Amino acid sequence: MSSLEVRHVHQNDPLVVPLLADLTQEYTDRYGRLHEDLFTYPADRFAPPDGAFILLVEDGEPVAGGAFQKYADDTAELKRIWTNTAHRRRGLAAKVLVELEKEAAARGYTRIYLTTGPKQPEAKGLYLAHGYTPLFDVDVDPLTIGPLPFEKALR
Repeated sequence: MSSLEVRHVHQNDPLVVPLLADLTQEYTDRYGRLHEDLFTYPADRFAPPDGAFILLVEDGEPVAGGAFQKYADDTAELKRIWTNTAHRRRGLAAKVLVELEKEAAARGYTRIYLTTGPKQPEAKGLYLAHGYTPLFDVDVDPLTIGPLPFEKALR
């Protein structure tokens, strides 16, 4: 059985390319257009001291990842939470979430903020299952809301 390795990388690391390509394709398939250019987003936002980009690597291949950037002095904003389509349903996104939360807390952040798309019910479920507070009415059709914001206090 192979083991997962947590790697702290820069957005320009070659291992990030498959993550961003897969994420771009998924967003395009779900929404019909890309909301932001994932490849040219300012990489320094996901670099120390204010940000981080992590990958879960298995047998030398990236299988999941995510990042955070500074949102406010006390708040990190999660971005790019992703699991390779061939590796879903293994709890990898939850592992990424835990790693990002630990790293954000180590950097002095006391709160996490994020948004996810209204056509990503599995992401909404992930955040609800991991103690994130929805900043929207969960009983309203998400397609009428737009991006779904969440927050969580870090201990």
